[in-house]
Amino acid sequence: MTFSLRMALALLLCLPLLAGCGQSRANNPAPDSPDYAGEPGSGLGQYGSMTGGDNLLSFGTNKQPKPDSGGGAGLGVNAYLWRGALDTLSFMPLSSADPFSGVIITDWYSPPTTAGERFKATAYIMGRELRSDAVRVAIFRQVLQNGQWIDAPISQMTVGEIEDKVLARARQLRQQSQASS
Repeated sequence: MTFSLRMALALLLCLPLLAGCGQSRANNPAPDSPDYAGEPGSGLGQYGSMTGGDNLLSFGTNKQPKPDSGGGAGLGVNAYLWRGALDTLSFMPLSSADPFSGVIITDWYSPPTTAGERFKATAYIMGRELRSDAVRVAIFRQVLQNGQWIDAPISQMTVGEIEDKVLARARQLRQQSQASS
């Protein structure tokens, strides 16, 4: 069997699997249900689509954002808080960032002025509204002792200052966005 014939056969075998990935009308709420908001594809449905509507990527509900929700083009969290956290922690190397769950994890960072000490941060954006309780930051500190990294305490005041900086940056971004619109 030639390579192209094998490839065509493999594609034919995958088509039934892909056909099962389509949206089923059976999962849509009944017209008399409070969750009903229109027929699928009408733009009024309860569920967003990956590339549909006015957003580039929109998951979850297809509702208008609240004034402080920061728009978000499909983000699961407040866009201003998300960007504020990324901007605030940008001096540290980024390990991972998931805008749908709202978790930002940095890699270890050693300040150039302090040898034998390193920091790591994790930021949690926990809502779609720009509120002080919608952001939490955890900072981890280690010191080098006898060639090994040992966990060391970090001041809660330092954590609070970082959270305040994230909030201040988020408010600044919101103001800039409102001034430009």
